[in-house]
Amino acid sequence: MYDQASAAEPDHTEAGTRIDPVLARSWLLVNGAQEDRFAAAVRSRADIVVLDIEDAVAPKDKVTARDNVTRWLGAGNSDWVRINGFGTPWWADDLDALAGSTVGGVMLAMAESVDHITETAKRLPGVPIVALVETARGLERITEIAAAKGTFRLAFGIGDFRRDTGFGDNPATLAYARSRFTIAAKAAHLPSAIDGPTIGSSALKLIEASAVSVEFGMTGKICLSPDQCSAVNEGLSPSQDEITWAREFFAEYERDGGEIRNGSDLPRIARANKILDLARAYGIEKSEFEDDPVHVAAPSDTYHY
Repeated sequence: MYDQASAAEPDHTEAGTRIDPVLARSWLLVNGAQEDRFAAAVRSRADIVVLDIEDAVAPKDKVTARDNVTRWLGAGNSDWVRINGFGTPWWADDLDALAGSTVGGVMLAMAESVDHITETAKRLPGVPIVALVETARGLERITEIAAAKGTFRLAFGIGDFRRDTGFGDNPATLAYARSRFTIAAKAAHLPSAIDGPTIGSSALKLIEASAVSVEFGMTGKICLSPDQCSAVNEGLSPSQDEITWAREFFAEYERDGGEIRNGSDLPRIARANKILDLARAYGIEKSEFEDDPVHVAAPSDTYHY
């Protein structure tokens, strides 16, 4: 069953604390051409910082951005980097610059085939790759991309996908695409997919957008500015109601002798353990359900890691 976190575990509620990328919720993109923003991003509440030398950087600034990133990594930092897509004029040079560095992982833009992943992995052995799928062609091959040797997680590039397909941004319009990401990740035994970004810093808008991600089984989200990270982390973490339900369930289960009572117990045990494991990993304080006399309904099983 669930054990309390030990005092030796890092406090992931503190700004500037990185989280295992398997569990990471907020993936903060930082323009690689703006070196003065790197340190502030690392001090933010982002679970993972991704230095961007792809879409955020104009072609004339690519070399400068790459140099900024390699200098930052050369100083002993181990953040992630979003690199240019396979087949672009910059892909090979990006990989040459990162080979042998302290890079934590790469986000490969415009991933459209298994070859894009495997060729990148060959040049960066042992470096985890998030496949950023952003086109209809990529979505049609997402099952193969997820299963490719080297793929660590999938990420949904919503902006480019909408531009490629002409789709709107209504959650119902993108339901099929998001579902494909989740199913492909699950079938390939990957951590759940990372959803695309939301424009703006309204906490309410970000919480609503994160709720859509959770509804589709996605447990990470790309962020465009440091002030988005707190709301995204909150939206993608177990809620107090869910934590309360999990603790209440285990208390009732133990009171009934700790034996399986019916066919729903095993799924509920797995769900409750998952919720409490995540709460511990994220450093979330757990409410005492005994203080609340109202029984909390079981949450949906949305946490897949």
